[in-house]
Amino acid sequence: MIAVSACLIGDSVRYDGSHKLNDELRQLVQEDKAIALCPEVLGGLSAPRPPAEIVGGDGFDVWEGHAKVIATTGEDVTEAFKQGALETLALLEVHQCTAVILKSKSPSCGTFEIYDGTFSGELKSGMGVCAALLMRHGIVIVNELNWKEKLDLSLI
Repeated sequence: MIAVSACLIGDSVRYDGSHKLNDELRQLVQEDKAIALCPEVLGGLSAPRPPAEIVGGDGFDVWEGHAKVIATTGEDVTEAFKQGALETLALLEVHQCTAVILKSKSPSCGTFEIYDGTFSGELKSGMGVCAALLMRHGIVIVNELNWKEKLDLSLI
């Protein structure tokens, strides 16, 4: 079994209340080949919500206490992001998921690059809070742009 970011199957859970529907990924969930989840919503954040970015590093740095997730309002939402990541990991364990397809660039789900923490639209190398936790626990992580090339489709 695999998991997919809920925004990628059409659930309106993104910060702006929208989604990033990918019909192929939605079909995997409809065929019970994948489960859908949103770490940010699992962490108690609403949709819509103010945009947030990691300031001072990436998701690994958040777990080490060297960086924070800050909303455009100035609110520190680090704990909600961490809680959502922990809830996501627990769900993956319950459903015996070995891989996850995450939304690229997200402060939670970003796989290889995230926004740089300045709210300028600039990207930097790094992983989101949830992606970093899942990687540390041996979960295969891909995103909506590279899953066909990177994911072992026998997992599905």
